[in-house]
Amino acid sequence: MVEVKKEGVILEATNLEFENQAVLNPTCVQQGNTVHMFYRAIRKGNYSTIGYCRLDGPLKVVERAKGPVFKPEFDYEKQGIEDPRIVFLDGMYYLFYTAYDGKNALAAYATGRDLKRFEKKGLITPPITYDEAEDIFRESKLKERYIFFEVYYKNIVAKDVLLWEKDAFIFPKKFNKQFALIHRILPDIQIAYFNNFSELTLDYWKSYLRSLGEHVILEPKHGYESRNIGGGAPLIEIENGWLMIYHAVEDSNSGKVYHASAALLNKRNPQKVIGHLKRPLFSPTEGYEIYGDTSNVVFPTGTAMFNNRLYIYYGAADKRIAVASVDLNELLDELVFRSSYIDPESEVGFTAGQVFKLCKDNEMSLSRLIRRLRKRETIILMAIGWLAREGKVTCRHSDGELRVITYD
Repeated sequence: MVEVKKEGVILEATNLEFENQAVLNPTCVQQGNTVHMFYRAIRKGNYSTIGYCRLDGPLKVVERAKGPVFKPEFDYEKQGIEDPRIVFLDGMYYLFYTAYDGKNALAAYATGRDLKRFEKKGLITPPITYDEAEDIFRESKLKERYIFFEVYYKNIVAKDVLLWEKDAFIFPKKFNKQFALIHRILPDIQIAYFNNFSELTLDYWKSYLRSLGEHVILEPKHGYESRNIGGGAPLIEIENGWLMIYHAVEDSNSGKVYHASAALLNKRNPQKVIGHLKRPLFSPTEGYEIYGDTSNVVFPTGTAMFNNRLYIYYGAADKRIAVASVDLNELLDELVFRSSYIDPESEVGFTAGQVFKLCKDNEMSLSRLIRRLRKRETIILMAIGWLAREGKVTCRHSDGELRVITYD
C-alpha cells in the first residue's frame, strides 16, 4: 500500500471576478525549485478562463495573477476554457485545454516558445456527433460501455452533441518521429499517432474510430473505475516506463466518486501496461474534497518532483486546488510488483536500480538484499547480472554468501 500524504489546500477562489466561484484542475511546469501553475478559474455563471500562480517549492504560493492569462476568443470556447495541460516538446510548449461552448466539450490546443504567450491553433478532436458515432462504434465491435455513453449524451444533452472529448495532451516525446496524443472517448483512455496536427481532419478521425478498440491505452479494470477513467497529469518519463497519474470515476449508490490513480506504461510501446493500481492512489476523504461545487472529487492534473517525492496537484470537489504527495520509489514498487500486471524486463530493470542504490560503495550480501527489497532471489540475481553487463558491479563470495558492491 502506497503511503499518501494529503498536503492540504493551496489555492482558493477569490473576490476577483474571473475566479469568484472556484479554482481547480491545474497544470504545472517545473523549472528547478519553481513551479508555474496554470489553473481553471471559474466566475459565477460557470464561465471558465485560465489563471496563473507561481510556487517556490512544492507548496508555497509567491505570486498570483490578478486576471486571466488565457481566455475565450472563439465561438467553440465561448463559455469556457477548461482544464489546461502543458507539455514541453522540442523547444515548444503545447497547451491543451477543453473548449466548451455551452453544449459541446472538445479538445483544443495552443503553442508558445515561452510560458507568457500562446497562439491558439484550434480544435483537434473529432467533430462527430454521438448519433453519427453510434454506427461507427457498432462497426468497431466495441464493448457495450461505449454505447452506454453514446445513448446517455445523445438523450440527456442533445441529439446533435459532439463526442465528449476531454483530458487530451501529448507525450513529451515522439515515437518514430510522430506525436502521440492521449485523449479520452468514454469510457477508456486512447492514444493517437500523427506526423502533424494538420492531419487531424474529419477523415482521419472517422478512420481512427473504425478501429477505436485498437487504440486503447488504458481501460477500467477495477471497482473504483466502474464508470470510466480519464487522463490526468501529463506523462512522466522515468527509467523504466511512463508514469500516468489519472482520474477514475466510480458509480456508487450515493453518486459518482472521483479517485486519483496511477499506471505505468512501457517506454517503447505505451499501449503495453506494466502496472495498474488495484486500489485508488487516493480518494475523497477530507472535507475540502467531499464538499464543494461537485461532491466527492479528487481530479489530478499536475505534478512536480522534489527530492524524489512526487507532488500531485488536483481539483478538490470542483472548488479549490489541493496537493497530495507520495514517495516515487514506493509508488513505482507498488506498480511494478504488486499491481495487476507484471513486465519481467521492467521488473528486473527496476530492481537493478534499487540494488545499485543500496550497494553503492556499500557492500551487501545477497540475503540482506532479499530482506531489504522483499523480492525473489531469482529477480535480484538477474538484476545483478544486468548491472554486471553494464560494468557497474563487483561480486565476491565470503563465508558461503554472495556479496555485492556497485560503482558509478
